[in-house]
Amino acid sequence: MSFNDIFKSGFLENVTSVSLLDMTIALVLAFCLGVFIFWVYKKTFSGVIYSSGFGVTLIALTMITTLVILAVTSNVVLSLGMVGALSIVRFRTAIKEPLDIAFLFWSIAAGIVLAAGMIPLAVFGSVLIGITLLIFANKKSHRNPYIVVLKCEGHESEQRAMEYLKEKVCRMTVKSKTAEKGAVELNLEIRLKDDNTDFVNGLAELSGVGSAVLVSYNGDYMG
Repeated sequence: MSFNDIFKSGFLENVTSVSLLDMTIALVLAFCLGVFIFWVYKKTFSGVIYSSGFGVTLIALTMITTLVILAVTSNVVLSLGMVGALSIVRFRTAIKEPLDIAFLFWSIAAGIVLAAGMIPLAVFGSVLIGITLLIFANKKSHRNPYIVVLKCEGHESEQRAMEYLKEKVCRMTVKSKTAEKGAVELNLEIRLKDDNTDFVNGLAELSGVGSAVLVSYNGDYMG
């Protein structure tokens, strides 16, 4: 086949039809795998605020990818146009959780593999990935990090609060300190000895302590 033969209109206009049964099977399986990916995402989510919209996006992304690959594999002209169209797409939404990137690629990969006709690979691969994420993403430390926001009236009350905290927690680190006339504000990262948080009540009752706030966070300090 010569170079000119490739661009003959007969070749470019050649369309390989996709049967209705093939389309139905591919899209139904894409939906099922998308729901499975959504379920794994929901079970392994460890961020601050859960977004159900992102989970629905995973389902839609799996089905859309399957639809696109089915169209690309059935028409040469459409495949060239699709490459050009997708090359100019820009996504502006920032992904805050690193694990969310894995779910996005998982949805896209599942859709591509399904549309390529490799159904066993898509199903068993997705099951294996889901089990792996469920095992390792839910494996959390026994000593979860917390932030204590402490407001004191002066240096003496600050020292009393610090000594009290050292007795109640297994580890304490000063993240930030703001000092004003007659007021000191501390942000402390702590690790609890157990799940008991009653020590915050005793901390707030200390002389010179204005308020004590305990906040759980995911380890990324934003101070």
